[in-house]
Parts: sequence; structure tokens; C-alpha cells
Amino acid sequence: MTIITTTEKGQVVIPADIRKRHNIEKGTKLAIFEKGDEIIIRPLLKEPVKAARGFFKEGKSALQSLINDRKEEAKR
Repeated sequence: MTIITTTEKGQVVIPADIRKRHNIEKGTKLAIFEKGDEIIIRPLLKEPVKAARGFFKEGKSALQSLINDRKEEAKR
């Protein structure tokens, strides 16, 4: 566990070894949210579309699933 201190503005510095492991560099966008009593900071994907490529390679395509769902709804 690493302990850091906040500035009077609430800013923190992410230690260099953690920034390197998670590819956080100048301009990287981070998401911050609460989960119970924890504060979680997560780097956002730089190219989310590129990262999602191939996500639905196995099984039915997302488009085909959506079309099938619409057909089932229309029958009701």
C-alpha cells in the first residue's frame, strides 16, 4: 500500500510506478467514482472503439441479436 497526501485543493499525485504500470501519462483521462466507502480512480481507454474491436467475434453479432429481439417484440 502506498500512502499519499492531498494538497489544500484536494489534488493527489499518482506515484510514478503506478502511472507506468497503467500507462497514465500527461493528458490521460481518469474516471473517479465511489464504491461504498472507497474512492476508485480508473484510467479511461484512449481509443475505446479500437479496444472494442473483436468483442463480439464469438457467437451472434450484436446487430443480429438486436434485429431478432425487435422481431420477437413485434410478435407480442
